[in-house]
Order: sequence, then structure tokens, then C-alpha cells
Amino acid sequence: MPLIQVFEYEKLTLNIDNKGRYLTKHQLGKLYQFNDNNKNIYFTGIRNGVKFNQYVGVIQIGGLTIEILPKADNNKYAVDQDYSNWRSALLKMLGYCKKIKLSSVSDANLQRRNHSILDLYFEIFLDEVDFLIRNGLVKKYSRASGNVKALKGSLNFAKQIQNNLIHQERFYTNHQVYNQDHLINQILFKALLVLKQISSNSSFVDRIERLKMNFPEVKLVNVKASHFDQIVINRKTAKYAKAIQIAKMIILKYSPDIKSGQENMMALLFDMNKLWEEYIYRMLLRSKTDDLNISFQNKKYFWEKRKIKPDLVIEKKQSLGQEKIRFVIDTKWKVLSVKNPQPSDDDLKQMYAYNMYWGAKRSMLLYPNSKNINEKFGNYLMGRANPEDNQCKVGFINVLDAEGGLDLNIGSKILQKLDVIR
Repeated sequence: MPLIQVFEYEKLTLNIDNKGRYLTKHQLGKLYQFNDNNKNIYFTGIRNGVKFNQYVGVIQIGGLTIEILPKADNNKYAVDQDYSNWRSALLKMLGYCKKIKLSSVSDANLQRRNHSILDLYFEIFLDEVDFLIRNGLVKKYSRASGNVKALKGSLNFAKQIQNNLIHQERFYTNHQVYNQDHLINQILFKALLVLKQISSNSSFVDRIERLKMNFPEVKLVNVKASHFDQIVINRKTAKYAKAIQIAKMIILKYSPDIKSGQENMMALLFDMNKLWEEYIYRMLLRSKTDDLNISFQNKKYFWEKRKIKPDLVIEKKQSLGQEKIRFVIDTKWKVLSVKNPQPSDDDLKQMYAYNMYWGAKRSMLLYPNSKNINEKFGNYLMGRANPEDNQCKVGFINVLDAEGGLDLNIGSKILQKLDVIR
């Protein structure tokens, strides 16, 4: 399957670019239609093409796969290694944010150039279903009705008269059965059928056929979003959690209404702003010490029913009898100009409100960047008796390390930037 890799905010058009990338008219029409069906949030339509937004991940159109990768600098002359590094970084970020099984992001998988991000999810799903079948699919009680040879449950008199006037040795009853034909297993089987239809990976098709042969007979259900709301994961069904999560993605994100003949479309896209925010939280947790508390997605009312919500609040314990010191971080996944890295007035006003409402002495707007930029705290001039007790910094952090891999030490570097640790 052809694979095209682009960075967020890059363009793909009908014209061949300097990397040999292009779209056919048919593929471009599919992308336009897909974006229209999703409120035009994933990319922007331009003349004869599209410009991608902050959403990263993968789009599959029939025989074409497009991987959209994050990027934290303004370098216009990306080489193949840049795409490889950021693809690896994205997969590992998804792993640490528990959106993909981290153990699946192996070096072997990362080196498989034609193995897309979507293929990794599919492979995890097939592994999970295989595990569930080998260890025995869960059975449940369910209601059933029909002709049986022994009287059990309650007799349905209307159906008995209708069906068994001649065959009086049979009983038409409403009764309970204990088997594997229930909603969770029906969803897994439906996901296998959908995956067979959308995947052009021959090894997946072979695996799906083997799994279908070993799957118990279950009713075919037209699965919708409401079906997933009915699922309750308990001690007995906990082992299904990962398989159901990916089955939901396979079934609901597959677009059968955007297809021509055998050409189907599927997308798995993540808002990079939200992914960056959660990833920073996970990395801070890796670096926290016993005297620190790090909380995620805080909120307080500030006017009537309106809320303010900083991304991260850090509390540092002091000596007995002393108040905790608080720090606030707001993450921003965008690239500021290196020559003049100034935040907007609205962002600075927002950070001022966070300082006042959470009693924080220092806060930071955190941006990704690959350059060394001089940073310093700036004082808010009102609100506290001492302006140095009310400060904000524009901070920059390199997502990748010196070797081009994901930097897993950025948590401690961020804490140092805020003067939480030294």
C-alpha cells in the first residue's frame, strides 16, 4: 500500500512536490468529503489540494495511506530522517499517553516503513482477540425464545398454539441461556468483519480468517455508538478492555458512506494540542519527587458559570506549618518565532488569572522548540505586594534528544525551568 508522510501544516496537492508526493483527483475528492463530514476540523481545503491542521495520525483511502506527523520547528527542508524521527516520537507519545500499547511500539515495528500507524492498531486488536479466544471468551446469561424439547422457563402460549399444534412434544418458551452470544463478543466479531473489509494487508486478512474460524457463533449486529455505552467493564470482562477500545475505533471511524466500489476510507487522528498537554503531564509524573503533587485538567469558576482551566498545577510541600508553593503550566503546541518569541496578550492575561486563582507565584507557557532560546521570568506589576511573587515565563522545550529520539527526561527539565527543582 503506498504510504505518504507529511508534517502538520504541510500541503498535498494534485501537483507532484519535491518529495514526489501528490494526490489524484479521486483521492482529493474523498478528503474533501471526509473533512466536510467532520466540520472541516482536520485540514483546510486549498486550490487543488489540502493543508493539514494540528491533527496528527493516519488517513487511509483505499490503497493510499497518509501519515500526518507532528513537528516542533519551522525547518522547511525536512529530510527522510526527520519524518522517521517524528513518526517514532509520535508513536511513543501515544504509548505513554495510553492510546496505544507501549510494548507494541518496538524498534522492529518502527523500522517497517510500510507498516502504518493504523496497522499497529490493527495488529494490537488481532493480538487481543487471539488472546481472548485462546483463553476462552466470556459467557453470559441472556434472554431467548424458541422451540425446545424440554419445558424450561415460561411457556409462550400464543407461540405454542401457533407453532406446536401438531408437534406437541415441543415447547415454545421464553427462557435464559448461558453462552458466548452476547454484546461484547458480537462487537468483536463485527470489528473483525470490518477490518477484513478495510485492510489491504494480506497477513491481516489471513489472521482474520483464522480467528473467524475459531470464533463461536454469534448474532450479527449493526453496531452503533449506543452499543458501546451499554458495555460495563467489570472484573469478569476486564481482559476485554483494550480489544473493545480498538474495536470501537475500527467500527465507528470506518466511513462506509465515503466509498466507491471497493475503496473505503478510515481515519485515526489526534489533536496535537491535547496530546502534547497529556504527554507533558505523563513526563512530569515520571520526574516527580515525594514532595510534589501534579494535577491535570484543573478548573475553577471565575464568573457565573464560566470556568478557567489551567493544564497543569504543581504543588510543592514545604516545612511543617508552611503553605505549599504552587506553580501553573499551560501547554501550547505551536511554534513561536525564534527571533521574537513573544506570547499573545490573551495568553499572558490568562496566566495572570491562573496565578491569582490558584495562589501560584510562578507560571509558564510551555512551547515545543528545537532551538536554544533565552528564557526569563517576567513580573506581573499588580495583584501582589511583591511583583516577584507573581511571575510568568515563556518556556521552550525540545521534544527530541540529541540522537533524534523522544526525550524522556523533559519532565525534570521543565521542573527546572519553573524553579520547582534546581
